[in-house]
Amino acid sequence: MNFEQLVPNVYYVNITNGLKMFADCLGFVIGHNEIKSDQPFCVLNKDRLSIYLFEHAKLAKEHNPEFRFVTKNIEEIYEKVSKSHPEFLHPNLKEVTLRPWGAKEFALRDEQVCIIIQQW
Repeated sequence: MNFEQLVPNVYYVNITNGLKMFADCLGFVIGHNEIKSDQPFCVLNKDRLSIYLFEHAKLAKEHNPEFRFVTKNIEEIYEKVSKSHPEFLHPNLKEVTLRPWGAKEFALRDEQVCIIIQQW
C-alpha cells in the first residue's frame, strides 16, 4: 500500500478567513478556485502540501482542526509570520519554544484552526 499525500478538509464560516491564514500568512496559493460558487471551495497548495478549504457554517461549528507543519527553518518562518501576521500567534505558544520532547515549536490560530510549526 502506498500513499502520496494526506489532504485535509477545513471548514470555515467565511472562507475568506481561511485564505488570510493559509494564503496571506503561510504562503499557500490557490490551485483550484470555486470561491465564487454557491458552495465556496478552493484547493490551496504549497510545496508538496495541499489543503481543501470549504465555506460551510454548520460543519465549521463542528470541526476545529489542529495541524502540525514540520520544517527545517522554524526561525525564518517565525520571523516572517510574527512580522506580517502577529494577530495569528497563539497566546499559549507565541514564540519559538524548545518543548520537553525536544522539538522547537510555535503556534498560530484563527477562529477555526490551530497550526503548530515544529522543528526537530
